[in-house]
Amino acid sequence: MSKPGRNKYGARKVVVDGIKHDSKREWVRYGQLLQLWKADKISDLERQVTYVLAPAVNLHGEKRKKPALRYVADFRYRDRQGAIVVEDAKGFESPVSRIKRHLMKSVHGIDVRIT
Repeated sequence: MSKPGRNKYGARKVVVDGIKHDSKREWVRYGQLLQLWKADKISDLERQVTYVLAPAVNLHGEKRKKPALRYVADFRYRDRQGAIVVEDAKGFESPVSRIKRHLMKSVHGIDVRIT
């Protein structure tokens, strides 16, 4: 396990078995989800799933488009009932993450679970 850096909210990136995690909390949650997957309690486990919240646009007549607004979920999987679950591993919710969760619900109809 190595620690390559730190972000503005104090989380330290962690690399375990060649997989980079944005925080120790995310790494721990990934381990928990792997155990659930191995026990056949969840399926279709994915990491770092990207959703487009707003398309790319030209602002104020600029020639180059501003990129699409995206949300990257830490995890997505199916529970035992077959429902899709989208999760984010966070110590606390920042104003930006709160806005993106709101957009996920309004644009995609998805409630993001904070763990």
